[in-house]
Amino acid sequence: MFPSALPVPRLPERKAIPSLRWGIIGPGWIADHFANALKQHSDQQLIAVCGRRAEKVRAFAERWDIAHTFTQAEDLLSLRDLDAVYIATPHNHHFPDGMQALRAGKHVLIEKPLALNAAEAAALQAAARAADRLCMEAMWCDFTPKYDVLRQLLADGALGDLHTLIADHGEFFTAEHRIFNPELAGGPMLDLGSYLVAFSIMIGGAPETIIARGEPAPGGVNGQTSMLFTHAQGLHSVLNTTLFSNTPGRATLAGRDATLVLDGQFYAPGNFTLTSSQGNHVLRWEEPANRYSQLAHEAEHFAWCIGQGMTDSPIRSLATSLLTLTTMDEARRQMGIVFNEERPPRTA
Repeated sequence: MFPSALPVPRLPERKAIPSLRWGIIGPGWIADHFANALKQHSDQQLIAVCGRRAEKVRAFAERWDIAHTFTQAEDLLSLRDLDAVYIATPHNHHFPDGMQALRAGKHVLIEKPLALNAAEAAALQAAARAADRLCMEAMWCDFTPKYDVLRQLLADGALGDLHTLIADHGEFFTAEHRIFNPELAGGPMLDLGSYLVAFSIMIGGAPETIIARGEPAPGGVNGQTSMLFTHAQGLHSVLNTTLFSNTPGRATLAGRDATLVLDGQFYAPGNFTLTSSQGNHVLRWEEPANRYSQLAHEAEHFAWCIGQGMTDSPIRSLATSLLTLTTMDEARRQMGIVFNEERPPRTA
């Protein structure tokens, strides 16, 4: 039955969210947005930052009023009053940096993707269990109010039997961008494609079959990927990601009873429309364009989990992150995409 109104987002109460003392490893572009979101929209505390270049670290610390600066991660991790670490280093550093933080006994929030592949993710999962610490992937869209409303609509069966998910995420990048650099695990899959695969899995669960085709880009990385997943109960996911062009970035989820269209970019804060299949009922979700301000939601959920004594997130569990990477591993296998860290070491 078509709902009379959209569900209300379920967010943790402010009093249930402890104010953690955070350190940041990797003071780059996304860490800048993360720091701003925490400072402006949460009670979380930033007390330390670490990066390879001392000048960049000092500038970051001055910009966000952070007391401690380091150029070696072990020095940051040795701080006794540090509760949690946010890792925002390049993709191929997420795994070693995450392992180092867990072995130092810190809770860790790792930028997406959690790791390069499922094997690395499983090792992080094991390390988190051994350390009895929370390890969570910063798939920030999962923690936003919009995505919570979507999950409630799906749980309520508002769309009826699901048949088709169509989504794209393409952006134009100049040739010197790090996304074309094979030394940094470049290509669209880990950056753009992870949103598509994660969204598909959130909607339909683990794909039963995967078909993936790719197109190379100059420099030795994949430049474009198209994927078709089939899921249980007949759902098909048709997904495309590209580094060559700007695409609308919309997503359409079509069920027997209703169709949901998310404006581009589908994973970011923004609007969506739910329309009954006969077209006689329409509901519209609208929110301000406060894109990176909503990074605060992932940090607050992370802190809430710690306050509840949890070592895994009920919204984005490590098992879910592992399934996302397992799916991307198979897509990459079909396209022959191997990251440098996955290649066997050269013998002399």
